[in-house]
Amino acid sequence: MTNSTAHHPAFTFIRSEFIDALNVTVQEFEHTVTGAKHFHIASENDENVFLVGLKTVPTDSCGVAHILEHTVLCGSERFPVRDPFFMMIRRSLNTFMNAFTSSDWTAYPFASKNKKDFHNLLDVYLDAVFFSRLDELDFSQEGHRLEFAEPTNPDSELTYKGVVFNEMKGAMSSTTSVLWQTLTKYLFPDNTYHFNSGGEPTDIPDLSYDDLLAFYRTHYHPSNAVFMTFGDIPAETLQTEFEEKVLSRFERLATQVSVPNAKRYFSPVRVEEGYAADEVKEDGSHVVVGWLLGESIDLGQQFEAELLSSVLLDNSASPLRRVLESSDLGRAPSPLCGLEDSNKEMSFMCGLEGVKRENTAQVEALIVSTLEEIAKNGIPQEMVDAMLHQLELSQREVGGGSYPYGLQLILAGLSTAVHSGDVIAQLDLDPVIESMREKVQDKDYIPNLIQTLLLSNAHRVTLTLSPDDALEMRRNQAEKDRLGKIKAALSDEEKANIIARSEALKARQSQVDDMSILPKVGLEDVPARLPEYDKHQQASELPVTFYPQGTNGLVYQQLVITLPELDEEEKSHLPLFSSLITELGVGEQDYLAIQERQVQVCGGLGASNSIRASIQDRQTVSAYFVLSSKALVPNVSAMSELLKDTMLNVRFDEISRVKELVAQRRSRREQSITGQGHSLAMTAAASGISGLSAQQEEWGGMTGIRKAIALDDAMKAGDEAVENLFAVFSRLHKKLLRAPKQMLLVAEPQHEASILASVEPVFADLPKGESSTVFALPNVDRKVNTAWLTATQVSFCSKAFKTVSGEHPDVAALTVLGGFLRNGFLHRVIREQGGAYGGGASFDGTNGAFRFYSYRDPRLTETLADFDASIAWLLNEEHGDDALEEAILGVIGSMDKPGSPAGEAQSDFYVQLHGRSLAYREAFRKRILAVTVEQLKTVAKTYLTKENENVAVVTSTAKRAELEALGFDIQTL
Repeated sequence: MTNSTAHHPAFTFIRSEFIDALNVTVQEFEHTVTGAKHFHIASENDENVFLVGLKTVPTDSCGVAHILEHTVLCGSERFPVRDPFFMMIRRSLNTFMNAFTSSDWTAYPFASKNKKDFHNLLDVYLDAVFFSRLDELDFSQEGHRLEFAEPTNPDSELTYKGVVFNEMKGAMSSTTSVLWQTLTKYLFPDNTYHFNSGGEPTDIPDLSYDDLLAFYRTHYHPSNAVFMTFGDIPAETLQTEFEEKVLSRFERLATQVSVPNAKRYFSPVRVEEGYAADEVKEDGSHVVVGWLLGESIDLGQQFEAELLSSVLLDNSASPLRRVLESSDLGRAPSPLCGLEDSNKEMSFMCGLEGVKRENTAQVEALIVSTLEEIAKNGIPQEMVDAMLHQLELSQREVGGGSYPYGLQLILAGLSTAVHSGDVIAQLDLDPVIESMREKVQDKDYIPNLIQTLLLSNAHRVTLTLSPDDALEMRRNQAEKDRLGKIKAALSDEEKANIIARSEALKARQSQVDDMSILPKVGLEDVPARLPEYDKHQQASELPVTFYPQGTNGLVYQQLVITLPELDEEEKSHLPLFSSLITELGVGEQDYLAIQERQVQVCGGLGASNSIRASIQDRQTVSAYFVLSSKALVPNVSAMSELLKDTMLNVRFDEISRVKELVAQRRSRREQSITGQGHSLAMTAAASGISGLSAQQEEWGGMTGIRKAIALDDAMKAGDEAVENLFAVFSRLHKKLLRAPKQMLLVAEPQHEASILASVEPVFADLPKGESSTVFALPNVDRKVNTAWLTATQVSFCSKAFKTVSGEHPDVAALTVLGGFLRNGFLHRVIREQGGAYGGGASFDGTNGAFRFYSYRDPRLTETLADFDASIAWLLNEEHGDDALEEAILGVIGSMDKPGSPAGEAQSDFYVQLHGRSLAYREAFRKRILAVTVEQLKTVAKTYLTKENENVAVVTSTAKRAELEALGFDIQTL
């Protein structure tokens, strides 16, 4: 790993440090003239990441920082096109592109494995952030505007439109979001965190265009910026571009943007507010107690708070979580339980949901008395050591998933960088872990932390958030009244101006920009081959597949069991079995002892099901049950013992434990609706297309949420429902023990021999696979026309068309078609003109479903019509090769998106396990690259027809009459 300090002369080198646990070198520089910081994380990783972060400090809830984040990406000095951000998404091989608004910073990150593409994106991002056009029409589109319901008729109803306006209506339909925003409003009485940086829908219309410009001038300046990069491009090369394209044009700002610390309370505060609900349930309240702590940029304070939070709440054996989970005062621990350390000042929260409103004082007293008891009696040393072990695991793990690994590291240091803290110390946790190991030897250390940070801390807020079934109606009426007053006061000239602006915006949205001014990659830049992963297979009674990968001292282990034939009850409860098996007792040990054992030896246990349709027939599936864990190399034997014990000896007798877990699962599922409404709508729309798609709706869709609610209600009525469930679990467990098994291991190559030597003896006595019958699902082929009603201010719409799947030659064209329709039509009409936060189309090749969707959408009927209009646009218009190339690049980019080293190995194992060989995937890739516009039209004509159409929406109860008139089958939770 290079430790070079080479840099551009416009920058001053500050320091450099190699971090062994991460295998990276972190370099810190400062731009001499403007004071802009640059942190470069030098790595041999070829996925390069860029982020520019700005401290953004709103002083109200009008959403200025959030609306600015959107508007900044609508054209700039060198790239004066209407939508360079979304245009670059489809002209790029990026592995990540986005923008974020946090409570006190705004960030613009991207990542790419292709060097040409990286520099293209860097060019556009730098110009967008520092030289944005900020056109007033873009502010109207992205932020808010007044518009007549019939845009050219001044006698029709006046409405609010705007992407962020509707996005925040959707976001603030989430009870968890309301809970967090309300609690921080009181925890921070007088600084920026008091306000909703995303914007309150009631306040967003108060933001003026001039306010937006003023905020941009003071906040979007290099003196208020931090540049953060990761990868194998040298810091000097990057700084040359920063200097030439941006920094040379600026001087240092005289005044600095800052966040003052919050004014402290001298005694605890108790408050109550409401959240919108369809019905008022007696036990529908949330009670959360929150404390304001010290500064997050003080690493010592931050780590102490992190350790304390982990010790108290990490798992079911943690003393505070144990009390919350088993309390009769509420249904489950609050989703806010834990430490929030992304703000300048940290906060610690805990509480319960599903509480009777009159029991607030009892919940508060329970939390305080539990903390007093823990402070008095102390914490077992092995539990504290286990939490330090977990912190080391998380420090060493090379991440993957939704964010590139380099971006995860950057985001870990971003808040510290924005508030001028020590970024290197924030990333290099080994020294602070070692320091903590010494401190925790003092048995009074944790009790003293509880006393000083919590019990003696008067800055405490107890919030009760209770359901209000009239709140949404009052809110809608207030908006209607406000618009009515505005309309009544409008002169004829002002009405004409609203109409003229609507027409001007529509014309702007419909204009065809000269995209040639934007840089691009082409199909010639696409890698010719898919990566082939090295693996070693041991043919024994328990077959083992070992992937040698750079896992930074960790071992990933999975026991993979072929799913046997299941009866209807077993099938229905399979996901619940998977979520509970690692949360119960094992053998002689109860669940608390097992939770302690898990955190001592590994990164926890997880169970899941891997089920995919065959490439020959969508009604046939291959299915596996997977028990997985990860650990540091020295702990691999102990992890294997735990894995085997759990699989062999899991207990089905802990009735109260299962009741708690089912209640928690219900809460999580209910709270997920407004965040993933589009996925739920698509799952519902596609549920009639195959046996697997129907099962996915029953397990993970709105039907699955309704079943989770019904099961929880049944368990509250008595123990019989739990005992019946245990009987099903026991049958399912016995079948799994008799089924064929294999092992997947991923670790660094030098550890292969020692790991195999440790693992194989542990599993030698595992029952051998005997089962010959395998998991199957009934054939399903039926029409869907369903509307699910819930508490939301926006809609999520979907249409799913039955098509073909697997090896069929039309699958490649259908895969490209989704991006083609989104890029050319759906993005403009659903997001820009319709005001939804998002919309598009995608193809599910496993189930053979082509799916349209919208996300946080103010419209419903019109959006469903727009899905059809996109098909007509495809068939009736002429389309150029550039649009086709962009859609193909999008597909290839998603196919080539890298994961973590362990994640890529696991993905390779499972695609092959499900019959998708490397040769099959490369042949499919070639077909993608060869798709033509004519093929897109052919598959649209063939499959996107009324007889193949299915429709589902997730929307507000206020839409019932409209949906009934449209003939929907109305469903409620």
